[in-house]
Amino acid sequence: MNSQRDAGGGHIAARGTPESRFIGFLRALEEHEDRGALAALRQGLGRTVPEPAALRVLVPHLPPERWKHRWYFLVGSLFALHPERGGRGNLGEVFRRIANADTTKGPAESVEKRFVALLASDADDLPHRLRQAVSLARSKDVPIDWFRLLTDLFHWEDPDRKMKIQLAWSSSFWAPADREPAETPRADAAEEVRS
Repeated sequence: MNSQRDAGGGHIAARGTPESRFIGFLRALEEHEDRGALAALRQGLGRTVPEPAALRVLVPHLPPERWKHRWYFLVGSLFALHPERGGRGNLGEVFRRIANADTTKGPAESVEKRFVALLASDADDLPHRLRQAVSLARSKDVPIDWFRLLTDLFHWEDPDRKMKIQLAWSSSFWAPADREPAETPRADAAEEVRS
């Protein structure tokens, strides 16, 4: 997948992908200050299936692949919690910036514990841990690359692909200060049809 950076540093996928259109839709809600729609999306936090008001907002923007819907619901509700622009990097980089906001001696211990818990999450624990992560990022004014998070989540239920995402996030979080954080593998994240 070819991706580019937007003016705020976040990823923009090839313009025609369902993922890029979805993230564009979420950004438009924030730009137009659609408080009702954002509030409806926030009601979906911690739920497997969103409330009807959130479904009204989300359903027109879901892709045809039903297995992706849970990740769209999750990212939509998390975005509504922290819609700040300018996110870049994977969640390991987000946690690294959070940790470095408090100290210059490397990752703060409590941030590192949260990050490790997130890495160890299975698909059922992930929504709760991501809500904690996004709340923490919001409290430290660290934006999130929503496109990257969405496409990373597509891999979470496949053990081999999940490991690649975990390794990329870990490399970004624990990378030496003189080395750039790792990029999440992106080759076919959004286009590949799940078997």
